[in-house]
Amino acid sequence: MFVSQMKKWALIGLLLPLSSFAMSALEIVTKVDAVDDGDNASSKMQMVLIDKKGNQRLRSMQRYSKDKGIDTLSSIYFLKPSDVKNTAFLTFDYKDSNKDDDQWLYLPALKKSKRIASTDKSGSFMGSDFSYADMTDRNIEDYDYKILKETKIKGGIAVWIIQSKPKTQKTVDEYGYKKSYMFVRKDNFMVAQAIHFLVDGKKKYMTVKKMEVIDGIWTALEIEMKTKKGKQTTHATVLKISDVTYNQNLDESFFSLRQIEKGL
Repeated sequence: MFVSQMKKWALIGLLLPLSSFAMSALEIVTKVDAVDDGDNASSKMQMVLIDKKGNQRLRSMQRYSKDKGIDTLSSIYFLKPSDVKNTAFLTFDYKDSNKDDDQWLYLPALKKSKRIASTDKSGSFMGSDFSYADMTDRNIEDYDYKILKETKIKGGIAVWIIQSKPKTQKTVDEYGYKKSYMFVRKDNFMVAQAIHFLVDGKKKYMTVKKMEVIDGIWTALEIEMKTKKGKQTTHATVLKISDVTYNQNLDESFFSLRQIEKGL
């Protein structure tokens, strides 16, 4: 894949023995990973960038994705404003944890595509609070998991709070996260919220503010990511997704460097 603002809680006294949970953390995360996210999909996206003073910048995009076996191909085309128009982003998201995901960013001003190195994937994606690595699904084999708590979030929705910690420094370097807390809905195994602890001491709070079932598939339609230093929000990004369609007839050749450089 990919938090409403939350109060801190003390972990001491909240941890329960593993035997008190009907499912293990790994079993839950495996079900999260197995949730149907559709195939041959397209959608419109609006990215809202919000600085610490509340000033906003809007960007409009078009996204496509296609499953290739167990892997996922995706592309994002920036439509406006003019300073980002025709910029495009291509990702090959591999299920094999031993294989690094491939990502390229096409910059029209330079008329060339830049490959995103693994060491750069923790960097900001187009000035947003999402990193390049956030634009891909995590490989569950790269993390250790622990159930911290069972609770309810806004709307009375029951969730598990699951801690994930990278197994290797390579994964820490790629994502920039020392650990994460995921709030997994018990009814559909969707991650509704998350808190990411960055290596620089900041935290990123993710919230799926709106999700609906489209063609039988649970689909996130509004996602907020806030970056905080202490209690101060330094920046925020809201992604609004619309016009979602699945089972489109997208050819594999559509997901190529040649295509993103050609544009829509």
